[in-house]
Amino acid sequence: MLGEGILKGLAETAKNFFGSYYSTERLTTIEYPEQRIAPFESARVFPFLVYDSKNTGGSADWEAGMRCVACQICEKECPPKCIFIEKSTDKKPDALGKPQFYPAKFDIDISVCMSCQICVEVCPFEAIKMDTEFELSTTDRFGGLLLDRQQLAKSNEYYHQIHPAEADAVDAKLEAEKVKADAKARSAADAAAAKAAAIAGEGA
Repeated sequence: MLGEGILKGLAETAKNFFGSYYSTERLTTIEYPEQRIAPFESARVFPFLVYDSKNTGGSADWEAGMRCVACQICEKECPPKCIFIEKSTDKKPDALGKPQFYPAKFDIDISVCMSCQICVEVCPFEAIKMDTEFELSTTDRFGGLLLDRQQLAKSNEYYHQIHPAEADAVDAKLEAEKVKADAKARSAADAAAAKAAAIAGEGA
């Protein structure tokens, strides 16, 4: 029949048009910014740095709980070269209690960042993740889009809010690594104690 395709298209358009008056599934428009759609868990915008509150006694001390050890892998692997890191000269204990360097300076120029997530994929310490916050417009053309480590620092609790499944998997991995490290340390301590006891027994 001549024009059958056109009629089918018009029928589908009419179905969507009239259906939008009574079907919530067809209400694709919202009254932004009063109404907001929750982002998908897989959504990603720009990176942020994760810090663990539990490592600081539950306080919001982002510096003490920072996971980043300034290994600079993300800086080297970043395609647009928008990450700038300066390593500290001293060390502080990480999540496993091992002394580690930390970033004395960690800046990301989000005006250059292309949200590729390569920095997240190469980080061996689960220290950098992708945020879902997109309302970042600013009147400061030069300084407002260069974020420092304090602006980038967000808690592990926040990470759980925006990426719950991913954050649970990361926590399980880090906990397993901590248990393994603790077991290794206990084994080494037991071996050292046994050796000391054996030497003492020989001396007696």
